[in-house]
Amino acid sequence: MRNITTLLMAFCALLYSCSEPLSVNNYSKYPIYSGNDLGVTWSPEQTLFKVYAPTADSVVIYLYENGDGGEPSEKINTQKAENGTWKTILSGDRHGTYYTWQIKYQETWLPETCGIYAKAVGLNGKRGMITDFSTTNPDGWDNDNSPQLDSKNDVILYELQIRDFSVAENSGMKNKGLYTAFTETNIKNSNGQSVGIDHLAEMGVTHVHLLPAFDFRSIDESLTEKPYNWGYDPLNYNVPEGSFSSDPRQAEVRIKEFKQMVMALHEKGIRVIMDVVYNHTGPTENSPFNLLVPGYYYRHNEDGSWSNASACGNETASERPMMRKFMTESLLWWMEEYHIDGFRFDLMGIHDIETMNAISKALHQANSSVFLYGEGWTAGNSPMPDSLLALKKNTQRLHQIAAFSDDLRDGIKGHWASETDSGFINGKNGLEESIKFGVVASGFHPQVNYSKVNYSDAPWTNEPAQCINYVTCHDNHTLYDKLRLTTPSASTDELKALHKLANTIILTAQGIPFLHAGVEFMRSKDGVHNSFESPDAINQINWDLKSQNIEMVQYYQDLITLRKAHPAFRMPSAEMIRKHLAFYPSKHGIVSYKITDHANGDKWKTIAVMYNATKKAVPFSPGEGTWTVVFDKNGLKNAPLSVKGSVNVAPQSAIILAESE
Repeated sequence: MRNITTLLMAFCALLYSCSEPLSVNNYSKYPIYSGNDLGVTWSPEQTLFKVYAPTADSVVIYLYENGDGGEPSEKINTQKAENGTWKTILSGDRHGTYYTWQIKYQETWLPETCGIYAKAVGLNGKRGMITDFSTTNPDGWDNDNSPQLDSKNDVILYELQIRDFSVAENSGMKNKGLYTAFTETNIKNSNGQSVGIDHLAEMGVTHVHLLPAFDFRSIDESLTEKPYNWGYDPLNYNVPEGSFSSDPRQAEVRIKEFKQMVMALHEKGIRVIMDVVYNHTGPTENSPFNLLVPGYYYRHNEDGSWSNASACGNETASERPMMRKFMTESLLWWMEEYHIDGFRFDLMGIHDIETMNAISKALHQANSSVFLYGEGWTAGNSPMPDSLLALKKNTQRLHQIAAFSDDLRDGIKGHWASETDSGFINGKNGLEESIKFGVVASGFHPQVNYSKVNYSDAPWTNEPAQCINYVTCHDNHTLYDKLRLTTPSASTDELKALHKLANTIILTAQGIPFLHAGVEFMRSKDGVHNSFESPDAINQINWDLKSQNIEMVQYYQDLITLRKAHPAFRMPSAEMIRKHLAFYPSKHGIVSYKITDHANGDKWKTIAVMYNATKKAVPFSPGEGTWTVVFDKNGLKNAPLSVKGSVNVAPQSAIILAESE
């Protein structure tokens, strides 16, 4: 029997040696490894190293005492294993030892890399570290739980950048620019108002969306005074960024402090979303992906050059089995090890639909309340056909994944790239149908004229939770700067009115509302359009603006309170929206509608809403009976006003009326 087995193994090896060699022209023939042990697997008794490198001639591992500097203490050869992998096992407890991989490809030794599955790294992400992750857990971590989320339609997103959050002098926080700033409570600004995490809790948002917090390459972590970058240049996808930690030289520190941040947000009742950037890598030729399996993880043009739908030099090939596997396992790692509650996919339109649905299935099996959404567009042409990509127009083919609505975004305030183009709130004609389209969460509604919607000529969602409604985010101008540029003659009071109206539309529309950090107190970036590497003076949150614009903060709090108190504004199905939401006839600069019959179990029988973007007061007649004005230009009404017939709606403002039984 043993001789037969030996003969069979020899025969298989002969077949393999005679088959067509793996090359950039036959990626579909690369072996697929299905195990869950790629990278480094630690135990007190031994550490398993396993890497996928099917085209390698040889693979070695170097061990180091530190995360940077010095020569390797040991060089270890690995053995070829199953389905394109190489492996070795080191005996003993190796926790704290740093390592790199190096492969020999086409008779050339490529540069060292910590590999794509590194989960702990030293300074600037050059070396991985063998890690006992139980040593990285802060006190209480085992009892950390995500806040309750009853429905995806209850989500209210708040996007911020970790450094922006605390780096300003007037933030009052000690750990400026760091993960641990989120653990600081009872901090006040110069005028004694709550800032930081206490402010987030006061606002009532359900999810904080963090700009890239994985390890990126653009900031030298060794510098005391670190430059600024948003971080959309990925290096190590499974490791927190070191520049946000108190000691990036020690691999465990960034991990523990990231967990402290997550736990602090959870304790305040706020879930955590990570902004993930799997669509491209920072480096290309010398990326960890390309130093292991040259060419495989990327798409290419017909001439073999890197395709570039990301406009960042390359685009990853999500459709290839081992890239799909990597993305899925990476996301599950963040969920399981760091208790992350959801993900925003940068340039999601580059990824293929099949991969995104596979990811959604795996993540929802792990946590049914995980929230997934992304940018349904690319930044350039891809060799993959549009019909296969997770573009906004294909959202109806995605499962439990939402996309951003640029229709409503630009419909409200004007084209994202223009300093002069206006939208519905700042005076442009003909955008009423775009606003209505946003109100019904980009789904089908018989009263929307799709031929007049600014970008989409058809519905692109099946259900409202697939639509992310927003007017501004980290990209492009802040809302205040956009309004100031497009309405240069507007008074301060007019700018405030427009500012309120913009996000009143967002927070009363069906779908998922999304707010940019600081919008509630009219944050400015001094007119900078793309601040991805601007200094802190441009990007930092000026917490004293909360005092200067406290009435704006209260208005936004009132909007969130209203939305959370009334399920009619967050109906769970397109069918329910069609049944209960009806538009009044539109006029230039005016969109109004009513929600009827205790929609979604709301205590109010009927709700009437008008957005008045004109510069004059207009009468609004919601219908017969007695109505109560519950919300107007000043926010929630402490002393509700009862009206019959009609009510005047102030210029450039919104009004909400309710009719009880």
